[in-house]
Amino acid sequence: MGMKKIIGIKKDEPDQGVNFKKIEKDRPVKSELTEEEVFYALMNVYDPEIPVSIVDLGLIYDVNISSGNNVSIKMSLTTPGCGMGAMIASQAEQAVKDIGANNVLVEIVWDPPWNPDMMSDEARQKLGIA
Repeated sequence: MGMKKIIGIKKDEPDQGVNFKKIEKDRPVKSELTEEEVFYALMNVYDPEIPVSIVDLGLIYDVNISSGNNVSIKMSLTTPGCGMGAMIASQAEQAVKDIGANNVLVEIVWDPPWNPDMMSDEARQKLGIA
């Protein structure tokens, strides 16, 4: 999403057809991302069915950052049949791109299976689980 395409039609020169011009979006160049920054960004992504971040739910299993701020994330969902999985993964991808990642790959994994023991103490408290 770093470029916009602007299409222009020259009115005075009908034989010229359509021309395309690429305009770079002004996006600040970010130094290498850290795992802490990625986790902090993911704290703003919530499971819409549970008012708790995907980090506090324990859904983020692994974060890898390679050169050029390319990020891969392995995460799970609370259940394999979660109908919101694609939306949650998309929100996670966008949250990490918003902090300067160039490419983000979010992989949904099922091993190990998620269980409530993976939640943070804050998530347990918020959900009333002792």
